[in-house]
Amino acid sequence: MMIRPVLIGFLLLSMAACTSGGLNRSSDGVFAPGVARGESADGLIVGHRLMAVGEYELALKAYNRAAADQGLNVDTMSAIGSANLNLGRLGQAERWMRLAVEEDPTFPPAWNNLGVILMERGEIGEASEVFRRAFAADSGNSDEIRDNLRLALAKLENPGNTAEQENQNFNLIRRGAGDFVLMSDL
Repeated sequence: MMIRPVLIGFLLLSMAACTSGGLNRSSDGVFAPGVARGESADGLIVGHRLMAVGEYELALKAYNRAAADQGLNVDTMSAIGSANLNLGRLGQAERWMRLAVEEDPTFPPAWNNLGVILMERGEIGEASEVFRRAFAADSGNSDEIRDNLRLALAKLENPGNTAEQENQNFNLIRRGAGDFVLMSDL
């Protein structure tokens, strides 16, 4: 059996890749830049990256790992809630967001996302109050929170259009690592 030179070259290159850790691979690692070998990546960072590419189930697993590593804090709880929100698990998302705002009542993203969940569930009155708290905690700096508050207040002020509200489709738009804004045609 004759081995062709191309095949020999490929085998040598493959063996070199195995011993060096891979082709074009940095010493930091391919999947978690900045993490030394033998260390684990921060589950929150990994989860945020997975959320950004629409891998919500994997993001949830990363956030759960972060909670196991770091403990349940406002960041891990709101991240788990955000992943559940993206997965359409509104009950679970609401529970995690309520835990997050209880842990830190000054954390605007958790208040905002709780308001989004309540709007999705049709609880407009409570959602408008939650958006007010988010707006106050943020000192009015976030356009997304302001837009969500305006939408909730407009829905609250015009309760006569119940048929329209029942057929209303909200578009949930993700901003940043875990903030959401509601888009609606009023």
